[in-house]
Amino acid sequence: MAGPAQGLVVPVAVGAAALLLLALGLAASGYDAGQALAALWQGAFGSWYAFTSATLVRATPLVIIALGFALAFRGGVLNIGAEGQFYAGATAAAWAGALVHGWPAVAAIPVVLGAASIAGLLWAVVPVGLRFRYGVLEVISTLLLNFVAEALVSLMVQGPLQEPARIYPQSAAIAEAARLPLLGATRLHLGFLFALVLALLAWYVFARTLWGFRLLAAGSGPRAAAVSGRVPIARMAATALLASGAVAGFAGGVEVQGVSYALYQNLSPGYGFTAIAVALLARLDPRWIVVTGVLFGGLEAGGGAMQRDAGVPAVTVYVVEAVVIISLLLVDARLRSSRATAPI
Repeated sequence: MAGPAQGLVVPVAVGAAALLLLALGLAASGYDAGQALAALWQGAFGSWYAFTSATLVRATPLVIIALGFALAFRGGVLNIGAEGQFYAGATAAAWAGALVHGWPAVAAIPVVLGAASIAGLLWAVVPVGLRFRYGVLEVISTLLLNFVAEALVSLMVQGPLQEPARIYPQSAAIAEAARLPLLGATRLHLGFLFALVLALLAWYVFARTLWGFRLLAAGSGPRAAAVSGRVPIARMAATALLASGAVAGFAGGVEVQGVSYALYQNLSPGYGFTAIAVALLARLDPRWIVVTGVLFGGLEAGGGAMQRDAGVPAVTVYVVEAVVIISLLLVDARLRSSRATAPI
């Protein structure tokens, strides 16, 4: 059986091709590709401070959300609504974080994170109900709920949760006790360790537990799992989607408690969508999700440096992410087609 490293040959090749395409595109657009890529590297990995305070901070929500996406995907569910679930969690964290003034940190931090996780889970309840009650594909319902969540954040920061002075469209700062401790003299916070623990837990559940095997069976061959293994397919899929929403909501709480300390519009630069590429590039393996999350965090962090030092728009790095997603989908489709037509 091929090991995880061998299984990543295609993703690594896709990632390298995407970076090559980025370099060619920059050169064709009249930019100095060498200078731009050097600036991207320096902004992401050029120093210990850049790596910890920029790359790892950006990677933290990507890793957490990608783990939730992998959980849902293994159960045969396409959760495209992590962005909305992230915002639901961030909103709940801002609300709960303002209520724990005077609490000890050992109580305030888990309470606020718990509120964020519950909010993300509740945001996934509607897609679950629509799928199993009315047959509405979760791809559609979760995607549309992203826009609802963004509108809700806009409403909250200009209404019930707006800061006391009513000047800025943002919430009041959360209590000091609810903020995640920083790791050393950097901007990196405890949330990164949470992401690593979640990745280890997800790997263990997927690879070493009966529930993880049943989840994989339900997602890979639902009819066979139901007939031969008597696996409750609907229940497993619903649980996977709800748990995925809770994980995305947890990521929103981590972002508010570790980085922004308040809720505001455009809190996420698209974490919920980028995390899909992170999970796909890692082939849904929680161990490699950490690695690809750091790589994509580096792209996000280095994009700003590339714009500042080389004059290249930071959004250019999204070309890499788009190429990765499309290429992996095409490769997977090709591999499935080859297996289907191969002689027995």
